[in-house]
Amino acid sequence: MSLQQPLRQLSWISVLALLMFSLAAQVQASLPDFTELVENHGAAVVNISTTQKLKRPKMSGMPHGMPEGIPEGPFGDLFRHFFGEPGGSGDGEQYDAKSLGSGFIISSDGYVMTNHHVIKDASEILVRLSDRRELVAELVGSDERSDVALLKIDADNLPVVKIGSSEKLKVGEWVLAIGTPFGFDHSATQGIVSAKGRALPRENYVPFIQTDVAINPGNSGGPLFNLDGEVVGINSQIYSRTGGFMGLSFAIPIDMAMKVVEQLKESGHVTRGWLGVLIQDVTRELAESFGMDKPHGALVAKVLPDSPAEAAGLKVGDIITRFNGKAIVLSSDLPPLVGITPVGEKVRVEILRNGKVRTLSVKLGELPEDDLQLAGGEPKSAKASRLKITVSDLTAEQRKRLGISEKGVLVNQVQAGPARKAGVRRGDVILMLNNVEVTDAKQFRKLVENLPAGKSVPLLVQRRGGPVFLALKIAED
Repeated sequence: MSLQQPLRQLSWISVLALLMFSLAAQVQASLPDFTELVENHGAAVVNISTTQKLKRPKMSGMPHGMPEGIPEGPFGDLFRHFFGEPGGSGDGEQYDAKSLGSGFIISSDGYVMTNHHVIKDASEILVRLSDRRELVAELVGSDERSDVALLKIDADNLPVVKIGSSEKLKVGEWVLAIGTPFGFDHSATQGIVSAKGRALPRENYVPFIQTDVAINPGNSGGPLFNLDGEVVGINSQIYSRTGGFMGLSFAIPIDMAMKVVEQLKESGHVTRGWLGVLIQDVTRELAESFGMDKPHGALVAKVLPDSPAEAAGLKVGDIITRFNGKAIVLSSDLPPLVGITPVGEKVRVEILRNGKVRTLSVKLGELPEDDLQLAGGEPKSAKASRLKITVSDLTAEQRKRLGISEKGVLVNQVQAGPARKAGVRRGDVILMLNNVEVTDAKQFRKLVENLPAGKSVPLLVQRRGGPVFLALKIAED
């Protein structure tokens, strides 16, 4: 064998190696580089730890073979929640349960966004910054329906995130999450947008962004960034059959979240538009029965009494195909659009009725707080016209959640008037008026009717788990 043959083989190997190196370089160049994004914006992401006051149950249900010593951490908290402390009854004894989450700074003077479920029922909220400072946060407001909460810490010149647009986000686009999974601060995970406008069970008012970004316990409340370093969502939920990440993560669109934050900052609570219908999807069979070419829209199954829908002339069997200029493809498209529309605004609703397209003008009301009213039930409520508010009796579930035994009424609506001027907010529970305990909505209305005009009277409300006295004064006629 001549010397030229091995040399030719070596030459081909060199060429192949150069081609493979070039191909690898091209592939690497086509993948996103998140390093600059993390360096520039990671400092605005915070760790949030909360403390809740819980009661220990009795130890009678303790399984056999459990050790006497209970480990610290999430497993220990879970064990204590169900079985209490070994060696004692634990009945009625309070203990501190701690949980972790994430958040991000949206203003240099200390406003922080996170999830409602991260800070729910917290007696203390602690925010840890990237420079290791730990600051106690004040809860400005929280909205359960959108799972958004706004906190305030006492600090200045803080690093802030850039707010982007979830509306412009495209399926297939690269995104990055930064948060605190399992307590590991400032962990970055990447993926793509899998879908937009996802509707989840019992989550009617949020059109979620679906991603395949690895999200785990502790990531909740953290930001979802696009490649421009802009926040496009708040990481909120995962779909899992095991409790761990399975490739399906859901984020709250930042456009919706910022509208919620504006209201929380202004008034501490959120109002939403309300149409007053119960709807369902249009299936292929239903579409055929209604003479439609293809299934689309939201089929009206019930029109609630005294609702904006009833006033506008909507009927059972109508199919809502467009709302305020936007097409309704699935029934789940309608609630978020109605919810973000300002209360009192007139909108055009396009419907299909008896095979013909009609357009109605609807003046939206305010979404009721009480789920019974949303379902078309008849909760006992009363309008206190002198105070310009509407209240209702508390349900057993609400009393249990709020820790209220037998007294008080829930404030559902507050209009411009004496109550709003005194500082009453929707969601407050009125416990006492003019030194008289409030028992139910009917009795409260009578108390209001007998209030003296031109004189301040004490009003006791429960707000965020604590009692607050307000001074209420009805102007003289």
